[in-house]
Amino acid sequence: MEQKQDLIHRINANYKKMSKGQKLIAEYILNNYDKAAFMTAAKLGKKVGVSESTVVRFANVLNYEGYPQLQKALQELIRNKLTTVQRIEMTSELDRSMVLKNVLKADINNLKLTIEEIDNQVFDIVVQRMLKADNIYILGLRSSAPLAQFMGYYLGFVFSNVRIVTSGVNDVFEQIMHISKDDLLIGISFPRYAGRTIEAMAFAKDKGAQIVALTDSFLSPLTSYADYTLLARSDMASFVDSLVAPLSLINSLIVAAGLAKKTDVSKEFSQLEKIWDEYKVYVSKDKE
Repeated sequence: MEQKQDLIHRINANYKKMSKGQKLIAEYILNNYDKAAFMTAAKLGKKVGVSESTVVRFANVLNYEGYPQLQKALQELIRNKLTTVQRIEMTSELDRSMVLKNVLKADINNLKLTIEEIDNQVFDIVVQRMLKADNIYILGLRSSAPLAQFMGYYLGFVFSNVRIVTSGVNDVFEQIMHISKDDLLIGISFPRYAGRTIEAMAFAKDKGAQIVALTDSFLSPLTSYADYTLLARSDMASFVDSLVAPLSLINSLIVAAGLAKKTDVSKEFSQLEKIWDEYKVYVSKDKE
């Protein structure tokens, strides 16, 4: 909401000094910002009936460095409300021959932004909360379910009290009904945020549990119920959620917890290696 008000404020503050063409762009954006967010400068100009250069100058009038920055502000505003069809529209202009490079570059950028924005102090506190919790509940639904399962799988080698909460035979609330003040719940969700995740976090909060939100922005609805928030960028390249940075952040939490319990983890894996070898869980390295 703050971003939307900022954008409206910029338009209102500069409207009187805009040219006739720029005013047409402003009016279109105010009435159709959900559509404008998917348009290139050329496409927006054509839709409104002005030149591409007029669109670029319009962004400058609003004190954006260029049209891409204005477009990003629009996309940030609505991305938690995007339908799958609208997400596809966002990449309708992409050259198919450039898809691989563009997607990889977007993921690299997500990682860079995550490194710049992560709060190391909060990260360390979350690791400490994991070490002290009676039970660790890891909640992830829909596209975040694989993240919760991955995190739960590896944390299970570090702790014996990890519970993965995701869609299944039991309802989410049945899976967390015994959560208490000595437990920790890590809620994972990215745009479009899963409503059930938010409801479950609110339930756990009411039960007195410590809550960690692993999400993309402080504007995320998960932060309302979180004691601690860890941010990982997930800007999408298409209808597919980008989970590279969130997964990397989860990896970091697992590694940090593992280092804190290095001796226990080493013993655990020594026993597991014997079991895996006896029951041939993995292909033998000596097998030809």
